[in-house]
Formats: sequence, C-alpha cells, structure tokens
Amino acid sequence: MPARPRFELFYWPSIQGRGEFVRLAFEDAGVPYVDVARLPRAEGGGESAIVRVLRESPGSRLPFAPPILRVGRLLIAQTANILEYLAPLIGKSESEHLFAQQLQLTIADCVAEVHDTHHPITSGLHYEDQRPEARRRSAHFTRERMPKFLGYFERVLGGPKPRRHLVGRAVSYVDLSMYQLLSGLAYAFPRAFLHEARAIPGLLALQASVASRPRLAAYLASPRRIPFNEDGIFRHYPELDVARRGAGHS
Repeated sequence: MPARPRFELFYWPSIQGRGEFVRLAFEDAGVPYVDVARLPRAEGGGESAIVRVLRESPGSRLPFAPPILRVGRLLIAQTANILEYLAPLIGKSESEHLFAQQLQLTIADCVAEVHDTHHPITSGLHYEDQRPEARRRSAHFTRERMPKFLGYFERVLGGPKPRRHLVGRAVSYVDLSMYQLLSGLAYAFPRAFLHEARAIPGLLALQASVASRPRLAAYLASPRRIPFNEDGIFRHYPELDVARRGAGHS
C-alpha cells in the first residue's frame, strides 16, 4: 500500500466549516494531504479519528478542537495557525507573514460572528431554540458588521484601482480564505450580500480570480468539495437574511 501523505487534516467529515480554509490551501498548492475523518472507518477514518487526537495524553500539547493538522509527531490547531505553518507551501516570503496573519485573524473574527448569527446564545442549543435571538443578531450582523468587515478588506486592496491580492504580488492563503468567506456570506445571506456587492468590486474580482485558478477550480467542481449546508458555519435561513437600506449605493 502507498504511504499516506505527510499532512493529515482532522476535521468534521460532513461540513466545510473552518477546515475548508485549510483544504483550500492544500488544493491550490497541489500538495497531497489526507482528510482523515473522511476516510472509511476501516482505514482509521470517521469522527472517532478526531476524538482520538483530542484525547491524547494529558500534559501534552493538546489541541482544543478541530481543525487539526498532524505532520509526523507535530500537532497544529487553529485555522490561522495551521495556515501560517503552511504559508511557505504557497510562496509567501517571511516578511509578509505578519500582515497575512493579521488579515487571517480578522477573517476568523468575521467567521465567528457569522456562526453567532444562527447560534447567538450557545452552540449547545438548536437554532430553533434561539430563533428570536438569532433574528436580532443577524439583523445587526448584516446591517452593521458585515459591511464593516467587507469595507475594511476592500480598503486593504486599495480603493478605486485595487490590487489583485491582499498580501504581496502573488496569491496567498489569505486570498484563498477571502474567497471562502465571500462565498459563504453569499450563500448564507444572498440578499444582504447582493446589496453590498457594488461597494466591494475589488473583493469580487479577487473572488473570481481565485475561483479560476486551475487546481482550485478542479477541486471546487469535484466531489471533494463539500457543499454548503445547514450543519456548517455558513447557513442559509431566509428569515436571517436582512439587507440594510441603501447599501451599495453612492
């Protein structure tokens, strides 16, 4: 039997979630990896594989939650941390790492707020058990927070004549993550996102450019790309998709 790839990713097998940001980096770079929990149980896969990693010996450098990357005996957790570790694989120089990490952490902040639109009280309750609070939280997110995040990233690209990349002169994991963030927002809040579209031409151009990259386009069209669904972070509930008035107009 051929040896497993050097990189082993542990993430929930039925959702994109935070693990998808890591998958995109591997897929775009063309670096072999194994998505362990998506393997058959007979090959050590399934969600039990994640549980085994989380229950490593007490006192060791334990991860709190997936995504987790295992490279030999090294375990790395937290999406931004994993992507920073992988950064040399996708061509970023050391001098750009800090700004790339800053942007990635800001993307993570936005993703966390997206999660809280449908689970504003606790992850321990179903969406249906916190629907009134979710509507209130989502209205604030789509009218205030989402425009603020998107406006910031658009300014980073440079305004009326935006640059092609968020960091440096070549694609980075931050561009890939921005593609995922924009795609997720468009899925979860299509009406609200459409209202913001005119204000973010640079981001939309970046999104289209990333989607057209050959390796990534092949992945996105393949069964390996898990569809967005209502078990992940980006969930579409029509009652939560509230567009702000006048958005996207000068």
